[in-house]
Amino acid sequence: MESPEKINGHSKEVDDETKKEVINDGEIKESAVCEKKEADCEIEEAASELNVADCDIKEAEVPIKDEDGDAVNDFSSVEFTIIHNKDKYTVSMPLSSTIGQLKNKLVDMIGVSSQMQKIMIKGLAKDDQTLESLNVNSSSKIMVVGAKLQDIVAASIANVDEDSSSSKSGSAKEPLCKKKLHMKVLERGVPEDAMIGILNIKDPLPPYPLSGMLNKYGGKVRLTFKLEMDQLWIGTKERTQKIAMSTIRHVLSEPIEGHAEYHILGFQLGTTEASRYWVYWVPAQYVDSIKEAIFGG
Repeated sequence: MESPEKINGHSKEVDDETKKEVINDGEIKESAVCEKKEADCEIEEAASELNVADCDIKEAEVPIKDEDGDAVNDFSSVEFTIIHNKDKYTVSMPLSSTIGQLKNKLVDMIGVSSQMQKIMIKGLAKDDQTLESLNVNSSSKIMVVGAKLQDIVAASIANVDEDSSSSKSGSAKEPLCKKKLHMKVLERGVPEDAMIGILNIKDPLPPYPLSGMLNKYGGKVRLTFKLEMDQLWIGTKERTQKIAMSTIRHVLSEPIEGHAEYHILGFQLGTTEASRYWVYWVPAQYVDSIKEAIFGG
């Protein structure tokens, strides 16, 4: 039988081995815990970066709004030129902006209300069209047609003054077609090449000139509305008169007696009645559109 010392010695060796295993096991566990903590830290850092990226995405998704509260995409803007009454303006807007938003931006720049503006980009642009859809770029020159409010008021005042002076000269206003100036043209009857006149209908101006009409000398007249240039061209056999629409103070119209589907039209180019350019046998369906093209509406 072994002595207690040997047994104890053996027991001591076993205890030492056990301690070593415990220590090693503790170190392994501690190392595993550290590694887990490091992994958790890395996960937290990655999650934090992901949250930051997510916030950036959300911020990017928040729509940028213009002065009127309309959402616009500000990622791609374009700088282009606006032309109004021979004046040029440089404008910068997002390509996603609509023509309606462009009109609102131009109100303070050109002094014309948005309702009176006509934006010409390869024809008349609609309010819901975007600059991008109309292929607007840095070399684009956009024509804006529209009279300033003060010009319209001035023309209206001049017309009221003339009407007032006319009413003083006679209680009953004589129809235009009864005046000698007009009778000598109207007596010839409807021109053979006159365009068809239609009552109680309002048609937009056609893409071609209005023709088959006469001036006060009985000569052939055609009217061409160059909206992109803000001009009215009055063409005769002898010449073509190019008139800036902003200089037309008033448009007087009256149905021709016995031929109500046609009108007499007077374009007032100056401050007095004597400056009116008379045109006869204008189809009635275009009269309102002619006035709108000149004064806006």
